[in-house]
Amino acid sequence: MGANMGKNSSLLDALPTAQGTLHVVMLGLDSAGKTTALYRLKFDQYLNTVPTIGFNCEKVKGTIGKSKGVNFLVWDVGGQEKLRPLWKSYTRCTDGIIFVLDSVDIERMEEAKMELIRTAKSPDNTGVPILVLANKQDLPGAKEPRELERLLGLHELVSSPHSSRDGHSWHVQPACAITGDGLHEGLEALYEMILKRRKLAKLQKKRVR
Repeated sequence: MGANMGKNSSLLDALPTAQGTLHVVMLGLDSAGKTTALYRLKFDQYLNTVPTIGFNCEKVKGTIGKSKGVNFLVWDVGGQEKLRPLWKSYTRCTDGIIFVLDSVDIERMEEAKMELIRTAKSPDNTGVPILVLANKQDLPGAKEPRELERLLGLHELVSSPHSSRDGHSWHVQPACAITGDGLHEGLEALYEMILKRRKLAKLQKKRVR
C-alpha cells in the first residue's frame, strides 16, 4: 500500500495519461453501498456483499468520456465507526475521494456530513477532488442531488460552488450501485476534476519559475 501511495504522489507533477493509474479512495458510512458500487464498477454485475472489515482494493477502468481506458486503483475502506479513524491512512496522497452516501438514510445524514467535512478538511487532503455518490436513488424517498448538497454542507468546502483554487472541487452524482446507474458517469466527473486540478498545479509551478 505504501509503495502505491508513494508512486501516486509523484503523479502530481504531470497530467495523467490513459496508461497511468490513479489512486482513489472510496469512503462513506457503513451500509451506504461502497463495496456494491466497487464490484459493480469492476465486474459490471451485482455481487452480494458483506460488511467490510478493513478494505477491498480493485483496479477499475473508466468506460466513458475522457476517462475511457483510464485505470483507477480504488480502495474501498470499511465505514463502521470504529474503522473511520483509519480513513486518513488511505487518503494520504490520493488523487480523488469517492464518498458514497445512502440517499434515503436521512437519520444519519448529519453523521455522514460530519465525516465528509472532517475528511475534506484534513490537511493531507487539501484540494483533493470529491465525488459524492448519491446511492440508492432507485428507492422511494431518495434525496435529489441539490438537496444533498445542502444537507451535506458542500458549499462550505469552497468559496464558490464546484470550484476554488484553495478548496475542493466536488460533484454529486445520483446513482444506484445495484444496477450500476450513474457509477461510470461519476467516475468520469471525478476524472475531469482530477485533470483540472493537475492543470492548475502545472500552471502554478510555471508561474513560480
